[in-house]
Amino acid sequence: MTDNWINETWDKIKLKMRKTAERNQNTLPYTAVNGHYDNRYETDVSWWTNGFWPGLMWLMYSAEAGEVYKTAAESSEKLLDKAMENFNDLMHDVGFMWHISAGADYRLTGNKDSLRRVMHAANLLAGRYNINGRFIRAWNGDMYGWAIIDCMMNLPLLYFASRETGDNRFYDIAVSHADTTMKNHIRPDGSARHIINYDTHTGEVLEVMGGQGYDEHSSWSRGQAWALYGFALSYKHTGDKKYLDTAKRVAHYFISCICGDWLPRCDFRAPEEPVIYDSTAGACAACGLLEIADNVLENEKRVYYSAAVNILKSMDAKFCDWDPERDSILQYGTERYHGESGRHIPIIYGDYFFVEAIYRLKGFKPIFW
Repeated sequence: MTDNWINETWDKIKLKMRKTAERNQNTLPYTAVNGHYDNRYETDVSWWTNGFWPGLMWLMYSAEAGEVYKTAAESSEKLLDKAMENFNDLMHDVGFMWHISAGADYRLTGNKDSLRRVMHAANLLAGRYNINGRFIRAWNGDMYGWAIIDCMMNLPLLYFASRETGDNRFYDIAVSHADTTMKNHIRPDGSARHIINYDTHTGEVLEVMGGQGYDEHSSWSRGQAWALYGFALSYKHTGDKKYLDTAKRVAHYFISCICGDWLPRCDFRAPEEPVIYDSTAGACAACGLLEIADNVLENEKRVYYSAAVNILKSMDAKFCDWDPERDSILQYGTERYHGESGRHIPIIYGDYFFVEAIYRLKGFKPIFW
């Protein structure tokens, strides 16, 4: 039954994504309003999610070899060149922006211009490393000591740059940040803190902040997903078992919080009402669970594989829009817990991770992180 569902879901993805790609050439979508994608190129070319659309197009191209995907991916990747001019607007999210867009292009096609883009991004990310604090600075402005759990998903950019150049500085920065994050962001029960403010001279923890979750003591579900997948990827790139063990600990916590109906709330420690979902957390976590399943003993695989499938099946039933004439598959994404805007909307990285998860279940080789 699971195999049938996987194949049927992939067929629905192919139909919907081909039509969506045809409608959205030369754009950088973020969310869809009334079934139509917006275009962040026109409003904020440096927006942190702008790599997910070309990344999604490369993902589909690698599986289906459709020229419509390649054309859309290449055009959007070129649009992102303008963001490179806005140095003051670029932050730690350059991994999200270029590793799965230009980086995927290079790994699939050997495009040297794409390698130039991704190496520029890697140098920008490495330049945000605080030597004394042993962390990568998240945001700009006066937030000099702020590090966030999201950055675990940007580290694959540095691992790639180290392999490509033979320069271990990129690798050393990545593992140093991962070690600091593992020590200070991950609680003993496997839950994750979103934001930590460090003393920039000593690395001392000055403050813990709730960020996009309910409060500083809560458990923002997408932060859990960033940690789950991010540490699994650090294990993939380093072979250091402590990262796999950390990913498993976060995964066990995530599974325990979601196994009632397998639908991810925005924060696992928020009040019961109102019910605020975040489907993007479920999609990202599913990818991380499948990554763990690929790296554990046979008698462990079922725990992580089954949890990923349960999440994806539940979200397919409750959160997916399969109308090929409407943009975006996965609905009910939420940007942050507090505030009425950005709640229960389609978000591009929700689609990216949902499609990546089904891509993995289909048996395609994951090359994107």
